[in-house]
Amino acid sequence: MKAILLAGGQGTRLKAVTGDLPKPLVPLLGRPLAEHILRLLRKHGVTQVCAAVRYRSEDVMQTLGDGSGLGMHISYRVEERELGTAGAVKNCGDFIGDEDVLVISGDAACDLDLSELVRRHREKGAAVTLALHRDASPLRFGLAVTDGDGAVRAFVEKPSWNRVVTDLVNTGIYILSPRAMEAIPEGQAFDFGKDLFPLLLKRGELLLGVPLEGYWCDVGTPLSYYRCCVDALEGRLQLEAGEAFQVKAEAEKREAPEPGYVLDFPCHDRAALMGRLSRWMLELPTEYEDGIRLKDAQFELHIRPEAGRSALRIAVNAEDAEFAKRLAFSARDLAKALEE
Repeated sequence: MKAILLAGGQGTRLKAVTGDLPKPLVPLLGRPLAEHILRLLRKHGVTQVCAAVRYRSEDVMQTLGDGSGLGMHISYRVEERELGTAGAVKNCGDFIGDEDVLVISGDAACDLDLSELVRRHREKGAAVTLALHRDASPLRFGLAVTDGDGAVRAFVEKPSWNRVVTDLVNTGIYILSPRAMEAIPEGQAFDFGKDLFPLLLKRGELLLGVPLEGYWCDVGTPLSYYRCCVDALEGRLQLEAGEAFQVKAEAEKREAPEPGYVLDFPCHDRAALMGRLSRWMLELPTEYEDGIRLKDAQFELHIRPEAGRSALRIAVNAEDAEFAKRLAFSARDLAKALEE
């Protein structure tokens, strides 16, 4: 499947932090936001991308290049005037051809499962399939109300709390069928939320909403940008960091060879959880100088926090490989119970 990367954003609300830098080029863990999105697309098998650019388009094209360094092919379509979100995609019509296309913003931070979105779209044959994400405070976003089969029945745009009827946020990640593309007028300003989706619902077309697990954040304000940076550093947002952010992690890997069985346990507060584990193991022959070490003649259990993300690393050395695996999973279950 091909993809359209919407990369024309100016990032007006971010100017206090990023100045005149185009929003898709705002850095996160040493790479532009748009490059992280390209890497996510490649991870899910999408290598043919057309970027819709407008604000400081030359900067965006020079930074992202032709995609060869990422094992992709990137072409560009420049908007001479503002066409809206759907209009920008229509402007890439010669690239899309007569097939389904994935549309994704180049200025969001996410690690959602795009393969699952494609699978559900093909399974249902929807006119449009929307990636949805659950958000406990959805006031800044458009919401999608779905029925039991996932069909979108209504949209609520950026509600106040008294108008919040769901926690399902529209992420702006879509798969469009050819019949949805045909409904977008040529060369006119046209928006997905305000124009295309209401039109398709009125026609009785299926708009499928698919809630996806993982991380998604619209990097629209200095506060949301700050939160994304923290979440990426602590591992809640899974990204391929730039070289400058990989040095420490690589050094840690060289320090300690992998023992018999290792697993990671992502958690909300690694220090607090380590405190609970330490107290739980106080009466056992445990050492605390390098995380938590519990050992006897048959095995060694080592639990420590990950440096680069909010997670615990649980490792077991034992002659019996099956026993090592069971003990590692038992330690994970203990950590899970203590966190809850």
